[in-house]
Amino acid sequence: MSRIERLREKMHQEEIDGFLITSAYNLRYFTNFTGTTGLALITGEQAFFVTDFRYTQQAAKQAKGFEIVKNSGNIFETVAQLVQSKGVNALAFEEDYISFSEYSLLEELITESALIPISGLLESLREVKDEQEIEKIKQACHIADQGFEHVLKMVQPGMTEIEVANQLDFFMRSLGANGVSFDTIVASGTRSAMPHGVASNKTIEQGDIITLDFGCYYEGYVSDMTRTFAIGDPGEKIKEIYQIVLDAQLKVIEAAKPGISGIELDAVAREHIASFGYGEDFGHSTGHGIGLDIHEGPNVSSRAENVFVPGNVITDEPGIYLPEIGGVRIEDDLLITSTGNEILTHSPKELIIL
Repeated sequence: MSRIERLREKMHQEEIDGFLITSAYNLRYFTNFTGTTGLALITGEQAFFVTDFRYTQQAAKQAKGFEIVKNSGNIFETVAQLVQSKGVNALAFEEDYISFSEYSLLEELITESALIPISGLLESLREVKDEQEIEKIKQACHIADQGFEHVLKMVQPGMTEIEVANQLDFFMRSLGANGVSFDTIVASGTRSAMPHGVASNKTIEQGDIITLDFGCYYEGYVSDMTRTFAIGDPGEKIKEIYQIVLDAQLKVIEAAKPGISGIELDAVAREHIASFGYGEDFGHSTGHGIGLDIHEGPNVSSRAENVFVPGNVITDEPGIYLPEIGGVRIEDDLLITSTGNEILTHSPKELIIL
């Protein structure tokens, strides 16, 4: 069943006969369009892609199966004309991705159809990856693995965190990455106690523990990996929490399989870390889904009631963060399979001391 067919099945269940897609990730998922201006209208029988003259040729090549409609004025005026001409009575729209002014304009232009705000429906369809998506994520992970190996060869005391990040980012691009998944995190010394310590001008020193959280885009799909390593002896406390985090991370890998919920999987890491007295120092969720976006469903958290199914791709990233001392996080990307999971990131996880 195609992506559009699965969407139409959901539309039928929700009793809507038109769906307006406006968010960039969902547009790419359903249309393959990679430009910056356009939207899609899906009805029970037809699929339209609306864009201006700059992107009509690109849309014709990428949005296979869509009728390309060129707008010369406001794009929502063209949508309103299509909605009226196709007899759409209930038009769903992405409430999380339309501004108030855009909604007001739609309400003004579309007077004979009900506007139905929808949240999360399109994203739920993206949670189960097909084989093509999985292969792209695997390649993004492979590039990240090579990036980590590159960092271990080039990092040295005296470099700044931002220098390490820049070299890593450029290296991944040289291997075919389209860009980075997010601003690369290089957090050294006591800054490693900051879970999202984006690379700064701090100089890396002998004895620093370094948390490196990074990833790349490959043909639209992301990787997300964290490794923590040291330059010189980081001290006994860091070594202690490193082993606790590593064991928690491995326990999640052992437990991740179809049928387990996000709450249950999160508890595997959280309870292990808490048993050593560091529960308050693990303040974020154990993981999240990845795909076209760096954070998408399904989640691995204390509130994630979702049950995992084959085709989900999630992160496994427990951590412990001690202010004024440092922090440790270890992260892999996992593909949920019919029998358990497949680890997609393969960089070594034992504590590396350079």
